[in-house]
Amino acid sequence: MAKKPKQPWPTKAVMQQIYEMNLWGGTSTDFYSGTGSHEPKIVNPYLKALITFFESHNTPLVVCDLGCGDFNIGKSLSKYTQKYIAIDIVEKLINRNKSLFKESNLEFYCLDISNDELPSGDCIILRQVLQHISNTEIQKIIKKIAVYKYIILTEHLPSEDYIPNKDIISGQGIRLKQNSGVNLLEAPFNLNIREEKTLDTYILENNKGCIVTTLYTLF
Repeated sequence: MAKKPKQPWPTKAVMQQIYEMNLWGGTSTDFYSGTGSHEPKIVNPYLKALITFFESHNTPLVVCDLGCGDFNIGKSLSKYTQKYIAIDIVEKLINRNKSLFKESNLEFYCLDISNDELPSGDCIILRQVLQHISNTEIQKIIKKIAVYKYIILTEHLPSEDYIPNKDIISGQGIRLKQNSGVNLLEAPFNLNIREEKTLDTYILENNKGCIVTTLYTLF
């Protein structure tokens, strides 16, 4: 009898292992969300672009950061919002963040963004999150975030032409090795938007692709 194919781990278990084994770098004594969340050449232009966007509104936005990680980036954004709701799937990481970062308008929640109900708000931040998860999970997330007015999406993409949205098993890796990347406007996702604007692009060295941040206005 042929063996059944091995089933992938649930995303929650995968992400817990990534942090426990420091697969994105860092030391064994703390959580670390990778160089994309810490390298100043990548982070500073991104922060400037988002702060400019937040400050363009007369009424501060309620922002939901889906996949907030170690909060090295979010800690510089929360003061520009009415409320900043930071979410991650790893409970120990969220507990660590709660102990380190305290603001009157800041909330942390441990949620599985593909299965759990999301808080209400004006704007979603998804920074290098979707690139790590399967198309099935992305489709479930899109149904939830389509009710927010703004989506700020950051993805690691190939520098040249690529085939969007090749499927992967959720985990540490991304679609780059398959010459692919996440594009929410293309099949099978087909996100309906009113406007699209590129906020920031960082080109990595040695043909390792680029990190692109896009603002989608849905209505």
